[in-house]
Amino acid sequence: MSFQSPVPIPERVQSQCEGPIQTLSDYTEAVRLAKEDPSGFWLAETRRSIVWKTEPSVGLEGSFHSVADTPLSWFKDGTLNVTESCIDRHALETPDRVAFIWESDDPNDCQSWTYGTLLEEVCKASHALTNMGVTKGDRVIIYMGMVPHAAVAMLACARVGAIHSVVFGGFSSEAIRSRIEDCDAKWVITQDVSLRGGRQIPLKATVDEALKNISSVEHVLVYQRSSQWETPWQEGRDLWWHEATSGVSSQFPAVECGAEDPLFILYTSGSTGKPKGVVHTCGGYITYTSYTHRTVFDLRESDIYACVADVGWITGHSYIVYGPLANGATTLLFESLPTYPDAGRYWDLVERHGVTVFYTAPTAIRALAAAGDSFVTAYDRSSLRVLGTVGEPINPEAWEWYFDVVGNGRCTIVDTWWQTETGGICISPIAPVTPPIPGVATTPLPGIHPGLMTEEGQELEGEGNGLLVLKTPWPGQARTVWGDHERFVSTYFSMFPGFYFTGDGATQDKEGRYQITGRVDDVLNVSGHRMGTAEFESQLVAHEGVAEAAVVGFPHPIKGEGVCAYVVLQGNTQWTQDSPTELNGLCRKGIGAHAKVDQFIPVPGLPKTRSGKVMRRILRKIAASQGDQLGDISTLADPAVVDAIRQAAKQQGIA
Repeated sequence: MSFQSPVPIPERVQSQCEGPIQTLSDYTEAVRLAKEDPSGFWLAETRRSIVWKTEPSVGLEGSFHSVADTPLSWFKDGTLNVTESCIDRHALETPDRVAFIWESDDPNDCQSWTYGTLLEEVCKASHALTNMGVTKGDRVIIYMGMVPHAAVAMLACARVGAIHSVVFGGFSSEAIRSRIEDCDAKWVITQDVSLRGGRQIPLKATVDEALKNISSVEHVLVYQRSSQWETPWQEGRDLWWHEATSGVSSQFPAVECGAEDPLFILYTSGSTGKPKGVVHTCGGYITYTSYTHRTVFDLRESDIYACVADVGWITGHSYIVYGPLANGATTLLFESLPTYPDAGRYWDLVERHGVTVFYTAPTAIRALAAAGDSFVTAYDRSSLRVLGTVGEPINPEAWEWYFDVVGNGRCTIVDTWWQTETGGICISPIAPVTPPIPGVATTPLPGIHPGLMTEEGQELEGEGNGLLVLKTPWPGQARTVWGDHERFVSTYFSMFPGFYFTGDGATQDKEGRYQITGRVDDVLNVSGHRMGTAEFESQLVAHEGVAEAAVVGFPHPIKGEGVCAYVVLQGNTQWTQDSPTELNGLCRKGIGAHAKVDQFIPVPGLPKTRSGKVMRRILRKIAASQGDQLGDISTLADPAVVDAIRQAAKQQGIA
């Protein structure tokens, strides 16, 4: 098969498998250039690394001060299609280079997809989408497991100019329905079942449940993962992937998109019950993810790169699919669990595939450390060069185990801090340059300018502990919340006007290095999954026996942050040993399989101020076994309720 591109690929944007920062002087110079001339710095980077149909002549327009009235833009006069950077140029140059290694649930059933194969499959899927009526600007929901076709679905949407919104395969039917309704999606891509740890998870059945009483969805495209599964079907609406892509051309011209056209919507929890549809755009996002992927991990031509996240989260978008593919890397997709068939699964795949760069969450590291070193040392890990962590702060003990046991004391660890909203890594060691420190994210990447604020809005200088903000725009950041720009502004720019408020706390040492201390708003970070306290509370109070509920986080040895629910029962309702299971069932049904309350505390009332606001700091302290460190409680409407809550916590084993 010969490949043709509708746009010539200049030599300067051929394979980008090379980290641009190799020395401290490289880093210092890049930081200087990005600070003095951010537009020039990122224009030079995007022209060097990204395939443009119309090359941009302008960099940044707008600022954080004017974001309410004038949304930010990067490279506004440029046009492109991101798939030409991610697939076409590599298929033209090195069609036999491996793009994806798929590590299926069964470790004996793995596949390799070349860039040539990937281009063919994306083109065929693009024809299938257009035959279903999908056009530029349409929204498409993707609800799939970790199969190569999930990435193909994302890329096919991008190729036709449609906006994809991937929903994590553990979310409930209610979560799917709310996302369909919010972005007015008329197409859903799913699969019959997902395999995970030897279990079959019925994704298509969950989609069907979500589509009850929704008439707007025109077609559901279904990838067949298991021929042994009887799949529910609605004639006229449902289409099999293999039939829709059969007999169509393996070439499809990429649709021209503006740099500021939306690439995808990804829903993330906030401090209110309704998830926010965070919008990322084509030109800035692909520029930033490709740059940060090459830079942080010191990417090399020979690397086998394994990010063992899920494409349902931003990590999978940026550092499994878009970033690595834009760099022409070989990237691994992992369908299974780190403990299946045993706790050696990660290190087995490292040995079998010769993985050189490995990127995972602290939650997994803590769980595997608890299983014992023998599951690690049983496998050859000599190929590893860089180890990464993502999703939550990593505690020093887990960091040291990762470094000493997994990396044999010789691999660099990059502890990366970033968010769904930032699009890519913002604060992190750079593999060949930054001396790593256990549990410390260290220094910002070029173009990122963090700061610490007091709650009163005063910026702290030098060493200190405060609220983390970012002072200036960068190309990969979100542009808005889908259909609600006012919410975007109020969430991120209202607390400290002129700054992007991250919602995280941090400390800065005298060397300017940052350590992330965790969320400071009503968003929980459980095993790297962000979930709003209001999401839990709305499910709990839906139970007829629950009058009120307040949810807070507490330190958890494996998850990093656990979920504690204080529950006030209706007058005639009794708490029983079955109550936790029943209430968690509501959370699972309403939010998803990953939503679980770890600790329930039935209480006679909640600590409220005279204005009726729940004083959550008291509940956090008690949940963290710090009930004797509550500080001033004189502003409570009924201070006596605190003693009752303390007693209820003790009855649940919380001292």
